[in-house]
Amino acid sequence: MSKPPQSARTLTTESGAPVADNQNSATAGVGGPLLIQDQYLLEKLARFNRERIPERVVHARGSGAYGYFEVTDDVTHLTRAAFLGAVGRRTELFARFSTVADSLGGADAVRDPRGFALKFYTEEGNYDLVGNNTPVFFIKDPLKFPDFIHSQKRDPFTGRQEPDNVWDFWGHSPEATHQVTWLMGDRGIPASYRHMNGYGSHTYQWTNADGEVFFVKYHFKTNQGVRCLSSEQGAETAGADASSHQTDLLQSIERGMHPSWTLHVQVMPAAEAADYRFNPFDLTKVWPHADYPLQRVGRLVLDRNPENVFAEVEQAAFSPNNFVPGIGPSPDKMLQGRLFAYADAHRYRLGVNHTQLPVNAPRNPAENHGRDGLMAVNVQGRQAKNYEPNSYGGPVETGQPLSAPLAVGGHTGTHEAPAHTKDDDFFQAGELYRLMAEDEKRRLVANIAGGLSQVSRDDVVERNLAHFHAADPDYGRRVEEAVRELREG
Repeated sequence: MSKPPQSARTLTTESGAPVADNQNSATAGVGGPLLIQDQYLLEKLARFNRERIPERVVHARGSGAYGYFEVTDDVTHLTRAAFLGAVGRRTELFARFSTVADSLGGADAVRDPRGFALKFYTEEGNYDLVGNNTPVFFIKDPLKFPDFIHSQKRDPFTGRQEPDNVWDFWGHSPEATHQVTWLMGDRGIPASYRHMNGYGSHTYQWTNADGEVFFVKYHFKTNQGVRCLSSEQGAETAGADASSHQTDLLQSIERGMHPSWTLHVQVMPAAEAADYRFNPFDLTKVWPHADYPLQRVGRLVLDRNPENVFAEVEQAAFSPNNFVPGIGPSPDKMLQGRLFAYADAHRYRLGVNHTQLPVNAPRNPAENHGRDGLMAVNVQGRQAKNYEPNSYGGPVETGQPLSAPLAVGGHTGTHEAPAHTKDDDFFQAGELYRLMAEDEKRRLVANIAGGLSQVSRDDVVERNLAHFHAADPDYGRRVEEAVRELREG
């Protein structure tokens, strides 16, 4: 056996015993069969077989970094959340950016929405804000989400993403027209994670110390400036470095070029929600800034890379049901669905004790009566009774809700959203199209036509064309002509 290199550290087994030889398995004689008594070999192979956990169904490919959020403007009149209290207060956070549809092995520079997830390690517990780089989404009801994702994923037979499936679902979902216009436009492929905005997308509730209720939308504006890639540039970048966004984020932080974003919020007094011209809880719609201007809150800075991507990025678990006092949900149906789905996904992927992992653990002590389960590491002493109430000084409830109650009423059943004067599926998509410069419109039309022209069924094509016509006559005409040219050509 060759002499191992000198080191102050000793290689050990999982149980801490020193390893004598890490180059040769134990055998019955020179060149003989392996021995089952070589427990170090068996341990290494068994451990290796179990190094992968299920990847996320969506947002599988991601990058992350640590940083802080600093309050720059007083918002105490809007929320009693402690981490948003004093100007100058800093709160540690972890951010994860991701693509949505592709697998863990996909490329970064593709046309796809980007996840923009933040975990604030506040003194009152973790607050998770799980958003995207777009202010809207394709659907407004969580019942449609599994079908939507199935349509965007690889086809069960062909094993690839199929334009037929993608556009067939969108054709049956007219509410997707607004987000499709975003996705196929110039901002559909960010140049890097640093050069894109982030949005809470959903509507959330803020409550101040006096019990006043406001509905808010989050806008994180990149301080690096928005930069995007054309379809051709995206394909070239993805081919040259599939991990282009990961590389950029890692290297920028290592070089001391710490990316930052400025947080603004739109604020709607709760009393105005019922009569607003759009349903303010519809994820396929935005609140025009003319109605509710942006109000600055603070600055997000990323200044530290994870030491281990698997432990800290792959196992990072964000859930929009992680609220803190002063912040809560709204009646947004998509948000309500995600309150369950995200936490449930993490219990499946990482186990019921995933909140004990360092990246997910709150910085303040977690005091509850959850016990046992796979990988439980929260050591409890002999006086730590696992029930409540008890007579042994265990943790007790505060009696104060985190947020104000939502007013509900009516008959149970499946209902359409309440009607507002401008609640159609096409108006805001048309507004977005009309805001674009002429060259932006040309690229948008070309991007849509490039995919729609590959659809095999005429009825699917016609159904989608009708949506673009409804959004704006010029929009529909130009897409229809471009699709016809490509299909005839």
